[in-house]
Order: sequence, then C-alpha cells, then structure tokens
Amino acid sequence: MIQELFSIVAPVYLCVALGYGWRRIGRPVDNALIADLCMNLGAPCLVFSSLVSLGIDPAALGEFAAVVLVAFVLFGAIGYVTLRGMGLPMQPFLAPVVFPNTGNLGLPICLFAYGTEGLLYGVVFFALTSIIQFTIGQWMWSGEISFVKLARTPLVYSVLAALAILFTGIETPAWILRTTQSLGGITIPLMQFTLGVSLATLKVKRLPTSFGLGALRLLLGFSVGVGLSELFALEGVVRGVVILDCAMPAAVINYLFAESYNREPEEVAGIVVASTTISLVALPLILAWLL
Repeated sequence: MIQELFSIVAPVYLCVALGYGWRRIGRPVDNALIADLCMNLGAPCLVFSSLVSLGIDPAALGEFAAVVLVAFVLFGAIGYVTLRGMGLPMQPFLAPVVFPNTGNLGLPICLFAYGTEGLLYGVVFFALTSIIQFTIGQWMWSGEISFVKLARTPLVYSVLAALAILFTGIETPAWILRTTQSLGGITIPLMQFTLGVSLATLKVKRLPTSFGLGALRLLLGFSVGVGLSELFALEGVVRGVVILDCAMPAAVINYLFAESYNREPEEVAGIVVASTTISLVALPLILAWLL
C-alpha cells in the first residue's frame, strides 16, 4: 500500500517541488506564458483528445456532470453559511473555499491513481470547474459575469467539439487526434511545475485564518465528495475521482482573480498556500482510504 501511494503522489510532489525550487534559486521563468500555454492550448487539446479517444457514454457523461454541478452548489451554500458564522466577508474568502485545484493537482492525481479512465473523468471535472470559474467565479470577484471572456476561452470550444463528436458518432481524423494528444501532453507536467513556481511567490499573511480556511476547503470538499458518492451510488473510478477532486486544495487561479480585481490578494494567497500544505498530508490519507 505504501509503495502504491508513493508511486501516485511522489511524481506530483516532485514536479511541484521542482517548480518551487526553480523559482527560489532565482532561475528565470515566465509563469504567465506557461499558464497561458496550459489554459489556452494544452488544456483544450487534452480535454478534446481525452474525451474523443478514451470514449465516454453520453449518458454517463451527463450524470457525472450533474454530480459536479451539485458539488459546486453545495460548496457555495455551505461555504457561505460557514463564513457568515465565522463573521468573515464573502470577498475575498468564499471563492477559495468553493473552487478546488482540479487542474494542477487534480489531473495528475486522478491519472496516477486510476489510469486513463481516471484522467478522463478528471478532465471532465476540470473542464466544468474552469467554465464555472470564468462565469460564476468571476462574478464573485467582479460582481458581473463576462460572457465575452467565456467566449474567448478555447476550453469551451474543445468541450463543445468533443461533445459534438460523441453525440453524432463522427470519426475523428487521425491527424487531428494525434496533434491534440501531442499538444495536450504538455499540460499536466507544466501545470504541476507552475503550481510550484506560484507557491514560491505567495506568502501567508494571517496564519490562523489562512490555515483555518485552508482546512475548511479540504474538509468541505471531502465531505461533499463522500456525501454525493453515497447519494448518487457512485462506484469505482467515478467515486474516487469525485472525492479526490472535491477534496483538492484551493486553486491558484483564485489568487489571480483576487489580484486582478484588487480583492485582498494576500489573504487569498495565504489560503492557497495553507490548503496546499495541508493537502500534502491529507491527499495520501484520502488515497489510502479510497484504494
């Protein structure tokens, strides 16, 4: 069991550590460029190639998507009530509690824990998370939903293209599939590396608040994931992916939104760092319980 757990988490933690160390020793890195490549090129190609090549029944896809959407409704509702009870403002604290890191950490963990099927469902979870982040998530920070920005997000079109192929049964040309598979291959390692780089630049401002809300993100996510797995009678890989992705630490993009809209980015950075630190211990324990 220990060897199996190590084979799952070690590659992820090492890639993150490389990014962290790279930044700490002062090596040059254009994190904005790498993030742009991942979100606007690599991730759309990964989503498209995974959905098309690995294959998923449209009905199963719809059921899984429904579970993910219910999870985010619960994250928002429970997070809102909890923050009100703690006397904390919704801005900047609600979004980091709601949105987990289903990309930088979620994708590799799902892949290494459950193989290509785990990656398939992890990709769907990540794609839905990203779409919600650029609509509801942006509204949390700015007070408005920008459908123009969503329309400029390549990930949306990769999902629509893949769904069109799945529902119509059209055969994807080999050259398109191989191209998207090649470009999608850059996504997971670069996402892990950029997470490390980002963590090296973020600082914890208020230790008790940061670690308290960081723990809330993981505990809330795990509880919702387990609850939905029981409610929808999820089994096997689907159950594991739902629980793991729900229990991921706060996504780094929360900090980017906070910085962009000047919503106390230092507070959000603290939650991202704290929740990621806690996850170093929490995720292996969750994996041990699942496997």
